[in-house]
Amino acid sequence: MGLACGIVGLPNVGKSTIFNAITAAGAESANYPFCTIEPNIGVVDVPDSNLELIRGFIASERIIPASLKIVDIAGLVKGASQGEGLGNKFLGNIKECDAILHVVRCFESGDIIHVSGSVDPVRDIEVIELELGLADLDTVERAADRAAKKARAMDKDAMFEKDVLERAKAWLEAGKQLRTHPWTPQEAAVLYPLFLITMKPVLFVANVADTDLDGKSPLVDKVRAHAAATGAEVVALSGAIEGEIMGLDPADRSAFLADMGLTEPGLHRLIRSAYHLLGLQVYYTAGPKEIRAWTIHKGDTAPKAAGVIHTDFEKGFIRAEIYSVDELVQYKSESAIKAAGKLRSEGREYVMRPNDICHFLIGK
Repeated sequence: MGLACGIVGLPNVGKSTIFNAITAAGAESANYPFCTIEPNIGVVDVPDSNLELIRGFIASERIIPASLKIVDIAGLVKGASQGEGLGNKFLGNIKECDAILHVVRCFESGDIIHVSGSVDPVRDIEVIELELGLADLDTVERAADRAAKKARAMDKDAMFEKDVLERAKAWLEAGKQLRTHPWTPQEAAVLYPLFLITMKPVLFVANVADTDLDGKSPLVDKVRAHAAATGAEVVALSGAIEGEIMGLDPADRSAFLADMGLTEPGLHRLIRSAYHLLGLQVYYTAGPKEIRAWTIHKGDTAPKAAGVIHTDFEKGFIRAEIYSVDELVQYKSESAIKAAGKLRSEGREYVMRPNDICHFLIGK
């Protein structure tokens, strides 16, 4: 449960409404009830229809989905980088997150006053991005000063570090987010230890009116254009509607969704998008005790995947027996998959694919 997304947004954009809906979803989970470590942290299941699909063919006592930690980042106002609001606490919280969910108001309402007096999503985004950039600039300037002192001794690594940090500083001074720069892996390795906020991947959450659930309004178009220009993604949903959905009995939700013309809550799309934003995917183990989705990074090999179950499994990995969810649907049982010659035996170099169902053979 290491990876976390931080929710940011100006006051009155619907950030807390969306966070509360997410944590209400988490509160119903049999696996991760709403986390009480701090009031601003929730743990939610990643919606995954494959789990019930697998249980249709493999009888099991329980299902355990993958999960994601969501952190509500408080105190973000203009001047946060200089300590306004809860500035310093906010910066500490956000540095610890792996990705950012940036909530942007894309609806007009006479009842909810906007902090700046009018609704302008791009202006709002730029206010927050400026604060994030100023916070990073402070961090980079201090790191560049340290590197410059080391570079005086003509140390090659220190000189490279100094060059990268000076370019990062110039990029931030130009008002740009560090994630929009094409850093080489070697350059990025200099920046990663600084936990720079504008290096983190971003998902814009366009909080729309209940009359614009598809996110087709000009306000959302502006957010999409900004996201496309800065290498980010967008999910549109109505925080108010999501709160209503989570307040209903589960039995009543399908009818409510159908009335709204929705096939699933917007939160499901948001959580899945956040999961992919972090570069994550799942594989499955399935047996009579449990069917479980295990979280790994895209590109992980079979031994790394085994290590998620238990660290000793990575060291003792011998091979994996693997088939896909689609093959289970086609052949109806593991024994039929085996009989058809579709059960694959994979070694240490195998790169895990989405929808893999695995048995690991582990030695001592």
